[in-house]
Amino acid sequence: MNKDQIKGKAKEVAGKVQQKTGELVGSSEQQAKGLSKQSEGKLQKGVGDAKEAVKDAIDRGNR
Repeated sequence: MNKDQIKGKAKEVAGKVQQKTGELVGSSEQQAKGLSKQSEGKLQKGVGDAKEAVKDAIDRGNR
């Protein structure tokens, strides 16, 4: 696991919390910010997943 995967997942979770909090207090702005943060997190995690896949492929090629 690399830092992009970890940071991405953390952003995704924080965004989910922010979205749900926005729902509870009736703030569409907070809901939107939470959804945006979730998207950022998913994208960052995807970048980390891609980096990890390339690293694994290189490692397998060097065996």
